[in-house]
Amino acid sequence: MAKRPVQTAAKQQKTARPEISIERARLVCPHAGNAQAVAESFGLSVPDFADAVEIHESLLRQTWHSFDDALNEKAVAMHFQRIVGSYVSSAQGAGNFFSQKVTEARDLTSKLARDGEEEFAPVGFESRAERARRFAADLCMQAYALLGAAEGAVSAYKEITGEEWKPYVGAPDASQSVERKSAAAELAAFG
Repeated sequence: MAKRPVQTAAKQQKTARPEISIERARLVCPHAGNAQAVAESFGLSVPDFADAVEIHESLLRQTWHSFDDALNEKAVAMHFQRIVGSYVSSAQGAGNFFSQKVTEARDLTSKLARDGEEEFAPVGFESRAERARRFAADLCMQAYALLGAAEGAVSAYKEITGEEWKPYVGAPDASQSVERKSAAAELAAFG
């Protein structure tokens, strides 16, 4: 009977999802200068970042007030921690996807230039490289807008709870630690 290979720590880290944080979202999402430059190059309109922040702050504040006294402080903190987490996760995911598509657009465009080829599309249609660049530009505007929403949610959380928002980190799964100990013991048997 063949045993399944034990995952190394490096492989486990590679498959683990990155931590969700507003700092990470800020790093992967475009900033105002990026959004403006992309909008000018592609003829797009820049989302109103300040408006997105303000509207989402207001939305969460109104939600908080709608509970009246139904939730105690701990319940409010837990509820809004999850809501803000979804906003930050959305922005971070959009920023990561945007970064991937920019890389793909650059690679496709440079591959054509390197090979000395031009990708010709039928008249009235975009080439693959042009479509990739256009798609990345659209994603830039989306990630920028979603970062505004996340910033508003994070700001509202501080007002509502009096604390900085931090992503929820659950307790480590006990079965995984037992599994890891078992794997370590099995590997130790090999010497």
